[in-house]
Amino acid sequence: MDDGSKYVRYPREATIFAASCAVVFCILGILGNLVTVLALIRCPKLRNHATTAFVLSLCISDLLFCTVNLPLTAARYIYEKWILGDALCKLFPVFFYGNVAVSVLNMVAITLNRYILISCYEYYSKLYSKISICMQLLCTWGTAFLIMLPPLTGAWGQLGLDPSTFSCTILEKEGKSPKKIIFLVGFALPCIVIILAYSCIYCSVRKSKRKLRSHQPIADARTAKREKDDNRLTKLMALIFLCFLFCFLPLMLVNVFDDSIRYPVFHVLASISAWASSVVNPFIYAASNRQYRSAYKKLLRTVKSSMAFSDSRHSNNSLRSKYEKNQSVSFRPKESSSAIDG
Repeated sequence: MDDGSKYVRYPREATIFAASCAVVFCILGILGNLVTVLALIRCPKLRNHATTAFVLSLCISDLLFCTVNLPLTAARYIYEKWILGDALCKLFPVFFYGNVAVSVLNMVAITLNRYILISCYEYYSKLYSKISICMQLLCTWGTAFLIMLPPLTGAWGQLGLDPSTFSCTILEKEGKSPKKIIFLVGFALPCIVIILAYSCIYCSVRKSKRKLRSHQPIADARTAKREKDDNRLTKLMALIFLCFLFCFLPLMLVNVFDDSIRYPVFHVLASISAWASSVVNPFIYAASNRQYRSAYKKLLRTVKSSMAFSDSRHSNNSLRSKYEKNQSVSFRPKESSSAIDG
């Protein structure tokens, strides 16, 4: 929510609905993203894919958002005020804006990975070695949270409570605030890069298809399968970005066109839409890509087999203990008659 100069009255129904959504999204987001992380780590075929490293980074970012930000947001809407102290109020926007920036920059990294794979394949192995991937991930997370350093230290703007909206956010200091620059660097500019990159990918794929049809009517089966899998994964990543954009677009629009918060219900609904971005990705992975579905199924089978093994061991231990107890009762030595006669 944006800063406001006057106290904003939110309908109680809207704040209760927002708190309920935050709790539901928190549970679904933690479960979904944690399962996705485990499934991808346990799947050798996907684990060795360079794109998977950035997908894992995106999942971890969403997991942190669901674990840290959403419970605090739920408390804020339940009480309609901030009750968790000044220190946490300053850290809350760092995690919120930092996580959003991490998500967008991870999508930039994924998009560039797809672009280089499809359009500049000869450079792919050099640009996506293990060291290079680690450096890219480090830069992604570092840049996302470094842009929050000026308001955190008070060098440019400040972090704190806006009483009018009971939100912890970026505030002006001496009439200056970095919020617009943070929005530009952390959201708008990366989105433009992603849109341009996917446009180039689309053009490259169309050009490649035309070339294959005219010069190579019957393509090698292995090459064709690899290209088909790459195209499917590219479409999946494009879908992830479109869903992210769709989730955050309402929040961007209300902050631009209703800066004074004349319609508070729209701001609440737009915030809920933005939270959904941290929950939807696992469902998209499962519904849209065969390889990801396979990874989920393998993890589910592993969990089921381990539970069945645990139940079997418990059952065997119970039977063994009953058997040993019966044996000890059956073979207890009888007292001698001389002992009885005494």
